[in-house]
Amino acid sequence: MQFGIMSVSDITRDPVSGHTPSEAERIDAIVRIAVHAEEVGLDVFAIGEHHNPPFFSSSPTTLLAHIAALTERLQVTTSTTLITTNDPVRLAEDYAMLQHLAKGRMDLMLGRGNTAPVYPWFGQDIRQGLPLALENYNLLHRLWREDVVDWEGQFRTPLQGFTSTPRPLDDVPPFVWHGSIRTPEIAEQAAFYGNGYFANNIFWPKEHYQRLIRFYRQRFEHYGHGTQKQAVVGLGGQSFIAKNSQDAHAQFRPYFDEAPVYGHGPSMEDFEKMTPLSVGSPQEVIDKTLTFQEFFGDYQRQLFLVDHAGLPLKTVLEQLDLLGEHVVPVLREELEKRRDPESPANPPSHADLVKAKYGDAGARQPRPNANRGDNVTGGSPYQDSETEVSAYPTL
Repeated sequence: MQFGIMSVSDITRDPVSGHTPSEAERIDAIVRIAVHAEEVGLDVFAIGEHHNPPFFSSSPTTLLAHIAALTERLQVTTSTTLITTNDPVRLAEDYAMLQHLAKGRMDLMLGRGNTAPVYPWFGQDIRQGLPLALENYNLLHRLWREDVVDWEGQFRTPLQGFTSTPRPLDDVPPFVWHGSIRTPEIAEQAAFYGNGYFANNIFWPKEHYQRLIRFYRQRFEHYGHGTQKQAVVGLGGQSFIAKNSQDAHAQFRPYFDEAPVYGHGPSMEDFEKMTPLSVGSPQEVIDKTLTFQEFFGDYQRQLFLVDHAGLPLKTVLEQLDLLGEHVVPVLREELEKRRDPESPANPPSHADLVKAKYGDAGARQPRPNANRGDNVTGGSPYQDSETEVSAYPTL
């Protein structure tokens, strides 16, 4: 099973020291956090996408490419990429480039985000959020799998004979997660394509997510991708760890109480009861996290939020040390003992996807074809001579 951390990229005043980091400080800090995640034995680093203060991560692919260059085995991903306000053509190109630069150590999570004003900023209507999400991914899926795409939809200009570049590494698209906290249509889309489903269950009651995950598993099987147990599920979580529960609560309380997301609301103790938030000793965090498998069944990726609410870099790095040394090794062992043999231990890696496509044969990387059509003239090789069509590489 994969364990990692996710960041929402907030720039928040430290309520203890009073210091608010600059954007430059916070960006440098997140790179150090990601590199240290690999050093302590974690598998995944994920960053969200935001286009408004107090967040900095408006360009996830740039940040993740840099992190991939500084690491050797860390899987880089998003949490989430905005499928509604990003053009699918741009997504196809940007994330294929990241896939090449990361040598396949990447995937991405698609979602609608939680910032309503982002829609008009990018010329979209929030009332069309769900149709946008569905249509844009349908196009992205084709752009990564079809060498030349003719397409017409509701929300962008048509494409004629269009080829997105670069083509995916080894002609194998990145693995995709669909992230959702409330919408069964997104779970349905994930199941239809046989993609992963990520339930960022950090706020709502577990019963809500149980229904969504159960629905996704049922539809995954319905579409013939495998049994319900073989569906690929990821979960969110939040933790703050100290040697004992009293110290953890005392150290985290000022950050919790002033956090922009949940500060001035329910008490920390009530929030712990209602959500996956784990504040306590390593064993308490282990015990709380093990309940996720009881609630939702076997799953393949666990991401923790550890760097938010103004926590200083030193504290975050200490949290990673505690996760890597005392929490994750125990969780790996315990969850593997409990995992049904039919359930996959991990989400598919790039190597897994290459093997599924090519078997034992070598992978193929497409090469440019001068006879391709283009989006300027609208030409398509399928409309040309028989010679040109036969010369066109078959997928």
